[in-house]
Amino acid sequence: MNFFLETIKVLLLSIWYNVEAFIYFFVPKKKKNIAGEVVLITGAGSGIGRLMAQEFAAYSTVLVLWDINQEGMKETARLAKSNGASRVHYYICDCSDKNEVYRVADQVKREVGDVSILVNNAGIVTGKKFMDAPDSLIEKTMDVNIMAHFWTYKAFLPAMIANNHGHLVSIASSAGLIGVNGLADYCASKFAAVGFAESVGLELLATGKDGVKTTIVCPYFINTGMFDGCQTKWPKLLPILNPDYVAKKIIHAVLTDQVYLLLPRSMYLIAGLKNVLQWKLRYLFGRYMELAVEIDCHKRLSAH
Repeated sequence: MNFFLETIKVLLLSIWYNVEAFIYFFVPKKKKNIAGEVVLITGAGSGIGRLMAQEFAAYSTVLVLWDINQEGMKETARLAKSNGASRVHYYICDCSDKNEVYRVADQVKREVGDVSILVNNAGIVTGKKFMDAPDSLIEKTMDVNIMAHFWTYKAFLPAMIANNHGHLVSIASSAGLIGVNGLADYCASKFAAVGFAESVGLELLATGKDGVKTTIVCPYFINTGMFDGCQTKWPKLLPILNPDYVAKKIIHAVLTDQVYLLLPRSMYLIAGLKNVLQWKLRYLFGRYMELAVEIDCHKRLSAH
């Protein structure tokens, strides 16, 4: 195809995609049926992981829960069963350990079957300035918040590709779009999570595997205890998010094959401004919005 024809094609498709997006702004997308799908959620012992399990359970899914907190998973399993899950399985798994991820993944495939919806949710935060954070905690942050995504994809993506059916859900963060003072290691891990999910999603499209969907979730701070002590200067513009609200929005994004979910909606504007403001203006804007974190917390290995 020559340059002229290819340019015309791109322009016409661009117009169509914008018209389509405009229509969907007013007309809700049809939700897909996920009854019977095998949904694996990491960090399912508490927080957003538990709430997502309860939401997915209402659609008669088969749930697979991973966490290092067995008692927490038992409670999540109980709640999920009472909410309509067809089956619930839970496994102790330290997602920072590659060999353990592969071992437990093989066990899941033997005992439950192929995972068709993978939710990488487990995450930790050190709550320390970069120079104050011990190397061991920085390494743990990277292992849990991003390297675990590599290993779970390696374990479960082949079956999705073979069937051209599945959904990859990355629970990242707005800190994966905008650097935050006081969260250097956390931001680095979440930037990586966003980039990794985007790249693999593009690989799947390029190879014709458009049946394997991707959803990248970038919420502002959620009131789950992970960011205790964090406050917002402008709660109407950037509120600390309610966990139940976030869980419901994530499930809706999965059901409608939404690729990017930024919460609150003001994050779409703020993330866009980041790409057009020069460095000093970004710093000034960040000070104005108080996009800095001073938190008193210990590492959390469960979920956001």
